[in-house]
Amino acid sequence: MPNIKSAKKRVLVTKLRNERNKSAKTELKTVLKKARAEGATADAKKAAAIALDKAAGKGFIHKNKAARVKSRLAKRADA
Repeated sequence: MPNIKSAKKRVLVTKLRNERNKSAKTELKTVLKKARAEGATADAKKAAAIALDKAAGKGFIHKNKAARVKSRLAKRADA
């Protein structure tokens, strides 16, 4: 543990952010898994698109990755 007060705070804040980011990424993966499932509904795919946009907006994933995954989901829906 650091001795400097600001460094101690950084450690705590980083830990909180890591937990929050991990939770958000796990939730995103779950939504995507449901959308990619064999009998996925249109609602599941719409929820996945919304989740991807939110994740990109908050910086959990890159905006181009969100666009790429949404495109692939749409392609699977059409096929």
